[in-house]
Amino acid sequence: MARWSPLALVVGLLAAVGLYGSTAAVAAGPLTVAQAIATQNGSSATVRGYVVGQPTATTTVIRSGYPNDYALALADSASTTSTSNMVYVQIPSAFRASWGLRTNPSLLGKQIDVTGSLSAYFSHAGLTSPTAFAFAGTTPTTSTTTPPTTSAPPSNCIAYYATACDKQGAALKSALNSIIRNHTRLSYTEVWEALKATDQDPNNSANVILLYSGVSRSKSANGGDQNHWNREHVWPQSHGPFDTNTAPGTDLHHLRPEDVTVNGVRGNLDFDNGGNLTHPEAPGNRYDTDSWEPRDAVKGDVARMLFYMAVRYESGDQLNLELNNSTSNGSQPLMGKLSVLKQWHQQDPVDASERRRNELIFSSYQRNRNPFIDNENWVASIWP
Repeated sequence: MARWSPLALVVGLLAAVGLYGSTAAVAAGPLTVAQAIATQNGSSATVRGYVVGQPTATTTVIRSGYPNDYALALADSASTTSTSNMVYVQIPSAFRASWGLRTNPSLLGKQIDVTGSLSAYFSHAGLTSPTAFAFAGTTPTTSTTTPPTTSAPPSNCIAYYATACDKQGAALKSALNSIIRNHTRLSYTEVWEALKATDQDPNNSANVILLYSGVSRSKSANGGDQNHWNREHVWPQSHGPFDTNTAPGTDLHHLRPEDVTVNGVRGNLDFDNGGNLTHPEAPGNRYDTDSWEPRDAVKGDVARMLFYMAVRYESGDQLNLELNNSTSNGSQPLMGKLSVLKQWHQQDPVDASERRRNELIFSSYQRNRNPFIDNENWVASIWP
């Protein structure tokens, strides 16, 4: 008859009544997608699932014609079609070339492991700011950079945003307006010099980076001639309307350097996906008669600039700017397309250059901030 040690006897008795798990139950391993959906608490975990498509909205996952490399959806079965049984995975820039579906459509149906934060993405059960991707059971590829967070509020929330931090929806929008409306106003001439600092090329201090074109151009090549850069109003002046003698006309949070010709072609178009026209000096941008789609690298930047404008300029602030789902807003104080801007905000998270620009505008020029750069979650609270 076999003899049990006292410890083994205790373990055996606990296991018999369900108080002590088996070795298999205790061993660490990837979470299933179902477990990840049930554990959206911001903790870090590795999730194993089959790639079933690309999320483009809270309840929409596409399986072909992928618009970009920014996200994928995982499920516990390769044949899953219900989005409620999927977890949406954000793909940081360091992983897009290898794990984005537009570049790698053959990933569809493959089982992979992803390590990241169990946090909502596209207002859906998600895995954000991943640090590692791998095919199931293989050595993961990891990022050497720290990904941006999408869940935790910024450390300055207690101070600068103190009166807004506990609010949601319309109350949050009103509180943020009360905070950011108190800013130093620049003249339109002062904007030239400010942009040379806020949009300086990090690799060449004599140049600025143009918003849509993405090229580096000499700071001194500013003006109105061909191949010069000028001051692009991301929220067009005609959508108000307002001029450069009013606060929105010189607000750095939506003013960016751009090639004169490209700026003229963009004009006062609303923003949307698609368009069958391109510009030779702005590769990656598309447009048609009623909308402009910027290059992928600045889609989120554009969205957050417009979110800022819609909160900063409310009734009582000279004019009331609002976002809607139209691309035919004309001279009304409206800009669209809100549903697409929300997608771009999710797909192109805040990066270091955007944070630097926000900080510089605050510390050296206007003394106010873009709250949607500081706390990305506030977008979904105000525009659910």
